[in-house]
Amino acid sequence: MKTTSPVRDLTIQAPHSPRERLAGFVIASRTIDKCRACEAGTLGEYHYDCPLDNMLFSFKGITGDQFTTVVEGLANNAEIGDWLLANGTPKTAAEIKTWSDATEAASLRDDPAKRAFFTEACTKLGLDPEKATMFDWLDADDRASFLHLL
Repeated sequence: MKTTSPVRDLTIQAPHSPRERLAGFVIASRTIDKCRACEAGTLGEYHYDCPLDNMLFSFKGITGDQFTTVVEGLANNAEIGDWLLANGTPKTAAEIKTWSDATEAASLRDDPAKRAFFTEACTKLGLDPEKATMFDWLDADDRASFLHLL
């Protein structure tokens, strides 16, 4: 029996953490959530095919349009993970782990063009911008965005 992954309504619930790995890839589960929500009209304030999603697409040598087609055609995240492994630019398990680990550890503070924004955003969320990663900021922002619904 084929299990279909539910569509998250991102107007009332955050997407998966970018840390959650699917087939070894960070960002993938979150990107799937945003893609499905975009197609369902429940994206809320999130953006699909954004710079974060494009980190994954670029690493795998695919486009947002290709990813959308796959998400629309496959029933669950595991199948999409299998598709990611089999399509686009071939990557070994070691390459995927190295990329995922580096992406998870990255900070927008390292980008001079984004440093001021990141510092301000982290400070508003109570994070130390000197130590926070991009994923720390995204997770904290997700929590803050839906705190009023608890």
